[in-house]
Amino acid sequence: MRLRAYLLMLFVVAVWGSTFVLIKGALADATPAAFNLARMTLAFLVLAAVYYRAWGGIRRRQIAAGAMVGLCLAAGYQFQTIGLVRTTPSKSAFITGMVVVLVPLFSAIPGVRPPDARALRWNAIVGAALGFIGIVLLTAPTGSNTSGIAGLLPDFSSINIGDLLTFGCAISFAFHCIALSHTSPRIDFRPLALLQVGFCAVFMAASLGLLERPHVAWTPRLLAALAVASVLATAVAFSIQSWAQSILPSTHTALLLTMEPVFAWITSFLVTGERLGVRPATGALLILAGIAITELIPQAHVPTSHEA
Repeated sequence: MRLRAYLLMLFVVAVWGSTFVLIKGALADATPAAFNLARMTLAFLVLAAVYYRAWGGIRRRQIAAGAMVGLCLAAGYQFQTIGLVRTTPSKSAFITGMVVVLVPLFSAIPGVRPPDARALRWNAIVGAALGFIGIVLLTAPTGSNTSGIAGLLPDFSSINIGDLLTFGCAISFAFHCIALSHTSPRIDFRPLALLQVGFCAVFMAASLGLLERPHVAWTPRLLAALAVASVLATAVAFSIQSWAQSILPSTHTALLLTMEPVFAWITSFLVTGERLGVRPATGALLILAGIAITELIPQAHVPTSHEA
C-alpha cells in the first residue's frame, strides 16, 4: 500500500511537471487568475460528477477541513501564477522549491505538527537539504559567466515583487501539504478532493476582481491546456494526493514534490530539444538522493492515524 502511494504520487508530480510547457503557452490567451479559476471550476465539475455518491456523506467537520485545505491550495496557485508574470520561470521554480525546507520546519512547530510527524531526524534534515540544493542547481540562474565553483552559485542580487509573491506560494503549498496530513487520515479522499477543489474555486472567484482585470480568449490552445490541467493535473492529481497523504508523512510528500522540476526539464527536452547541462543534471541527482536518504534509511515505526 505504501509503495503504491509513493508511485502514484510520483505520477502526480510527473503530470504537474510535464504540463509546464502546455500551460505556459495557454497563458498567452488568458490572464493568470482567470486561467486558475477556469481550471479549478472545470476540475470541480469533473469531481462532482465522478464522486456524486460522496455528496450524501459529507459532514460539517469535513466542510470546515475542505475549506482550510482549499484556501491553502488557492493561495498557492494564485501567488505562483501571478508571481510568474513578474519574475523568471527559473526563479519561480527555485522559490517554490522552498516548500522542501518549509514543510519540515513548520512541522516542527507543536501547534502545526501533523499527527504522523516525527521529531526531525538527521536523515530527514539531510534529505531536505539535498533536495533544496538540488532545486537550486536545477532551476536557479547562475550569477555570471564566471567559471569554476562561482559559476554554480545562484544570483540573488535582484529580488522583485514577483519573487516575493512566489515565496508566498511556497508558504501556502507547505501549509497545504501539512493541512492534508491533518485531514486526510480522518476524511475519505473522495469528499476531501471534492471539497478542497470546490473551495479553491470559490476562493479564486472571490479574489478574481481584486487581483486583475480578467481576460480570456477561447482558443484551441487554451481549451486543450484547460482540459489537461483541469482533469488530469487537478481532478485526478488531487484525488490521488488526498488518498496518498493518508498513508505518507508530509515531509516525504514534500520531497517527492521536488521531482516536479526534473519532469519539467524532461518535457522541455522532448518538446523543445532543451538539453540538461552538468549543473541541472547534478541538481536532479541530488533531488533523487534526498528522496532516497529520507525514505530508505530504517527508522522506528510510529503508528499512523489509521493504525492508532
